[in-house]
Amino acid sequence: MKQRGFELVAPQHRQHPDTEISLPRRGTRHSAGYDFVTPAGFTVQPGEMVRVTTDVKAYMGPGEVLQLYVRSSVGLRGLMLANTVGIVDADYYSNPDNDGNIILALRNLGAEPLTAQAGDRVAQGVFVPYLLADGDDLNMGGERAGGYGHTGR
Repeated sequence: MKQRGFELVAPQHRQHPDTEISLPRRGTRHSAGYDFVTPAGFTVQPGEMVRVTTDVKAYMGPGEVLQLYVRSSVGLRGLMLANTVGIVDADYYSNPDNDGNIILALRNLGAEPLTAQAGDRVAQGVFVPYLLADGDDLNMGGERAGGYGHTGR
């Protein structure tokens, strides 16, 4: 039985259909984060943002979330996630809009252009449990109706 992990998105939702996609993996036995690599090279000018579609989706159990961060080595060069921390909910997996394709919105806060090559490790994902507040929150019955940014629209 699957508990949590990563898969490729369905072929019709891939943005890089001719690229061999590497699923995220930890760099060492004690690493908390699973490294995401970019499927294609890109350059981000100072003050600009790029969207990197990974062609990877994440599955996890109820009460879990995948948090996305830039890798330290990338952050030291001025690159950050535009929303500072990415949150991938369990119901983002296999949604009808994009099959759960994880997209990294990366912003360059540095003074120099930043270039990444295909295969560079740019972000990391950490699976964590979360808690619910008392009250009506425990009986939420809504279902995700779409992909990126569709909860509470």
